[in-house]
Amino acid sequence: MTEYVLLIIGAVLVNNFVLTRFLGICPFLGVSKKLPTALGMCGAVIFVMTSASAVTWALQHLVLEKLGLGYLQTIAFILVIASFVQLVDIAMKKFAPPLHAALGIFLPLITTNCAVLGVSVLNVQLQYGFLKAVVFGFAASIGFSLALIIYTGLREKIDRANPPKAFEGVAIALVTAGLLSLAFMGFAGLVK
Repeated sequence: MTEYVLLIIGAVLVNNFVLTRFLGICPFLGVSKKLPTALGMCGAVIFVMTSASAVTWALQHLVLEKLGLGYLQTIAFILVIASFVQLVDIAMKKFAPPLHAALGIFLPLITTNCAVLGVSVLNVQLQYGFLKAVVFGFAASIGFSLALIIYTGLREKIDRANPPKAFEGVAIALVTAGLLSLAFMGFAGLVK
């Protein structure tokens, strides 16, 4: 049990995919202007990352390794991720059209979100079992979501604070992301 708690803390805080591994920056910066949009992206990433972790683990261990097709890992994993993203896209278009419109191009970009692919590849490289791979995928998606929600809150506050002209827009957004990343690096010694 302790091993799983440390895995979760490590994925959420210590080795956060966005703020310490710098994976998944595109949707992180793109949908962080409004909290409802960020929450929609968080839900989509949690579903896709957790589901993809389970399916890619099974695909790797039950198909690719058995047939000696390990060299197809990246392509196979991206196809699995794209399938889950398409499922989310269809469901969101049907059940939450305003959120679907607000996410725009960033929803399909989950397919090429290197954080999602990174979790699947790390599950294989770190030789996690099935349950550990799914827990790691879920924890990594929670870490992505935590970072996105905090960052969105900071951006909304900064937009209302009238920053100096030189820092408006992208400049203050990147400075804020950098400072948030430094804050998360303070967790570095928490878990090995």
